[in-house]
Amino acid sequence: MNQHKYLRYWTIVVPLLSWLFYFGSFIFSLGYYSILLTILLLGSVLTAVYHSEVLAHHLGEPFGTLLLAFAMTVIEVGLIISIMLGAEGLETITLARDTVFAAVMLILNGIIGICIVIGSIRYREQAFTLKGVSTALITLTAVVVFVLILPNYTVSHKGGEYTSFQLLFIALLCLTLYLGFTMVQTIRHRSFFISPSDKAKEKTVEYEGKVKVSRKQMYISSFMLIVSLSVVVLMAKLLSRDVEYLVVAVGAPRSAVGVVIAGIVLLPEALAAIRAARNDRIQTSLNLAFGSALASIGLSIPAIAIISVMSGIRMTLGIDIKSTVLLGLSLFIITISLATGKTNIMQGFVLIGIFMIYLFITIVP
Repeated sequence: MNQHKYLRYWTIVVPLLSWLFYFGSFIFSLGYYSILLTILLLGSVLTAVYHSEVLAHHLGEPFGTLLLAFAMTVIEVGLIISIMLGAEGLETITLARDTVFAAVMLILNGIIGICIVIGSIRYREQAFTLKGVSTALITLTAVVVFVLILPNYTVSHKGGEYTSFQLLFIALLCLTLYLGFTMVQTIRHRSFFISPSDKAKEKTVEYEGKVKVSRKQMYISSFMLIVSLSVVVLMAKLLSRDVEYLVVAVGAPRSAVGVVIAGIVLLPEALAAIRAARNDRIQTSLNLAFGSALASIGLSIPAIAIISVMSGIRMTLGIDIKSTVLLGLSLFIITISLATGKTNIMQGFVLIGIFMIYLFITIVP
């Protein structure tokens, strides 16, 4: 019990310190101060994971994972928009595309692959509800094609860009599909997203297996989740120039900035998904992963598209042939891997292999 209280106090202190040092950045020049800010940013990400899991326990599946996916999307949208509005010229014309594509590749291959491997090492095989995964996959495949591939084949605008009217139509369609998926996940077919072993004990599972979440702790966690996510957005924006400088310094293309942003945004969900896999809750891991990928497109792109059209900022969405091949391979492998309702370690190894290839050709194109 003391350890539980200690963790709760720690997850309150770190975000408040992060806010304090964030305001301190207006007084002190970055330099080595950036290292301290980076450490506090990671600490705030960890506190966001903790508080989101507290709320996830209170709300139950799949509402908890949906909440975390939505929270991470707020970070992604805020970060991308703040960078786009603060840049000059065409510096960020591909930032939304690079970030969304990186998020999809990281989720489908990196996060799911690691979760499958970790779960397989401890439990050999893990079962999940196939209907929920297939529902998420068909929705994700459709919106990924609409956003990242179709722009390369429209003729109203060259260079992988939609016209303003096309962009708004596609954004509205993606938002509608995401809202439809959310309705299926939370209301119409909620049982599709609950693991077979959890359905019988859904109302009796306790957070950390020890202590039920009190109403007071739920309110505290709700407030601290907002505080943590807000400071993550602001600090990531503050450090974005340093990230871009490091990317250029190592000789990597600017598209690698999108990978870094996606990594920061998805870190809380990745940690939560890995933790769930270690606790034999692969269904929660998959709910987090697919929910994040769908939110990254179904919520992020509409928000960014509207602001892009209103502010007159151009936005390129179409990916190149190399990326299209890797994306198609990822969707094909993940579909086959999850077609049986059970996971095994080889599926995870293959997915991680695809993710490593993606990272390698991003840095060394």
